Amino acid sequence: MPCRQFFHVDAFTSEPFRGNPAAVVVLKEWLPDTLLQQFASEFFLPETAFVVPLDAGNKFHLRWFTPDLEMDLCGHATLATAHILCNELNYGTGKLLFQTASGELSVEQRGDLLWLDFPSRPGQPAICPPEIETGIGDVFGEVLLARDYMLIFDNEGMIQNLHPDQTLLSQLNLGQGGIIATAPGNKVDFVSRFFTPGATIFEDPVTGSAHCTLIPYWSKRLGKREMTARQLSSRGGDISCINLDRRVGIGGKAVTVFRGTF
Repeated sequence: MPCRQFFHVDAFTSEPFRGNPAAVVVLKEWLPDTLLQQFASEFFLPETAFVVPLDAGNKFHLRWFTPDLEMDLCGHATLATAHILCNELNYGTGKLLFQTASGELSVEQRGDLLWLDFPSRPGQPAICPPEIETGIGDVFGEVLLARDYMLIFDNEGMIQNLHPDQTLLSQLNLGQGGIIATAPGNKVDFVSRFFTPGATIFEDPVTGSAHCTLIPYWSKRLGKREMTARQLSSRGGDISCINLDRRVGIGGKAVTVFRGTF
């Protein structure tokens, strides 16, 4: 097998060891899916992005894997990939186009932020499964469902102090989905945390794809198109948000931590 480059990137932060870590693996052609999953399991990060150039321009094929399975959409690993292409591989700062399982996605640098153009996934009112109601262990109000369940809490302190029961929640079969807990923020427009009950990594540090559901909700509730958000994991991460109706803009920074080959 020829040598391949990989990078370890922390996304939605400008500081190493904060935000959400992702591996970015640059390929010239696709390897077998079983091998891609083995690499993602070996990296053991929330997501590993595999990217293959499609032509001489700024078009790429992009796939995302957790240590357990392939995902249909991932924000922080897309941000990490765009950061590597722009800052490590000299693809410039123009618009990058990615062919993915969720259709064509684009990333563009504007100012000091990389902006992801993602599909909007508004949640619909839903009945909360009893495992979530008991396993989250706090009082929440509205429950919405898109790919993920989204639970609406009253204030930031309630999100910060959540201690979910992973054992109980792991009884749920949510597939690629997870559980978003969100509330109004003290210094930002809204805050959140994200849990994946059946996954090896239970709490995702910063979840770009969850903001496909968070942004339309908070935009309508707050009457704002442009917002700021923070994910309250132990690593923490900052997200800039724009509601584009059928699309959402998700802005953030990223930093390269390691470079290597395999």
